Amino acid sequence: IEAYQAENPHVNITYRKLTFSEYEGAIVDALASGKGPDIWSIHNTWLPKHIDKLEPAPADLITLNDYQDTFVDVASKDFVDSEGQIYAIPMSVDTAALYYNKDLLNTAFVVEPPATWTDFKEAVKKLTATDESGEIIRSGVSMGTAYNVNRSPDILSLLMLQNGAQMVNDAKTAATFNQSATTSDGESYFPGLEALIFYTDFSNPRKSVYTWTPTMPNSIDAFVAEESAMMFSYAYQQEVLKEKSPKLNFGVATMPQIENTPKEVNYANYWGEVVSKSSEHKEEAWKFLTFLAKKNVSEKYVELTGRPAARKDIVKDQLEDPKLRIFAGQALTADSWYQKDPSAVDNIFSKMIESVVLGESEPEDALNSANQKITTQMQ
Repeated sequence: IEAYQAENPHVNITYRKLTFSEYEGAIVDALASGKGPDIWSIHNTWLPKHIDKLEPAPADLITLNDYQDTFVDVASKDFVDSEGQIYAIPMSVDTAALYYNKDLLNTAFVVEPPATWTDFKEAVKKLTATDESGEIIRSGVSMGTAYNVNRSPDILSLLMLQNGAQMVNDAKTAATFNQSATTSDGESYFPGLEALIFYTDFSNPRKSVYTWTPTMPNSIDAFVAEESAMMFSYAYQQEVLKEKSPKLNFGVATMPQIENTPKEVNYANYWGEVVSKSSEHKEEAWKFLTFLAKKNVSEKYVELTGRPAARKDIVKDQLEDPKLRIFAGQALTADSWYQKDPSAVDNIFSKMIESVVLGESEPEDALNSANQKITTQMQ
């Protein structure tokens, strides 16, 4: 901000920070009352919900080709509309990765963090510890339930995407993650259903990978307390873990993939800077955002924040950074899916998981119900 104002003394930029829990509501209220900001941040899943409040980038400031050449591919998927209009500038792109306790893996003779889901299941079996009565005293992974697993809807979404599910139809009017797909051999399968069963098996006492229950602590707390050997989270979690437990001996590995997959798929979680349609300074606001997108400015940003970059040319540099290389590499294969109301999707996915875990629904029924609910709110 200071650098831009030095170059453009006629521009005055006031920056205000809000907590995540109040953020979206406060912005929407401010815009409705005519007192909204010129520039604000949207999550990568928010564009469908807020597009009517936003001003797209002027074509003379940034073209679609420039945008696609500059940023990792998922940014164009999330922040460019069907007509090729650009709505947001990302400064960073985070992805979900595998966090593991080095000491617990060594003790269980798991030589390296699992790279495929097949190896992952075997590692979970080795890492799970039970007492004489069969009660789990240490979990192999915090996974399988909804409400005590950090970002459980993201993990399930990722599994569906990796397995080939088309989450919504091409017209973006209906959810389709309950539908069948065809393998390269021409065989029909249900990728969404397989993903839901795979995920909830980790909390199913009848399965060999049973390792987690709804009564266990939050996944991050369990990992910090060394009550769980592995968990999934984003890059920002590294600093949180170091603050909570400075002596915790943990590592970060790439997200497991389906064995022999021709295409890696990772899950994106990030923010983009946008301009309000109601702003009286749209042109100046977009000039500032294109300034933020410059390589030297973005470099400064990721250096100060320690976050994985959104610009491809900086991602290339971060591949050499021990702390960020996993996340930088995954940003290149990051994916997401169209959500008309992301908080509703989170709730629907969480209820779908929980209904299976608690035995209230068969997986197929839970999946079909969730698909129908999301389709309804897309209408």
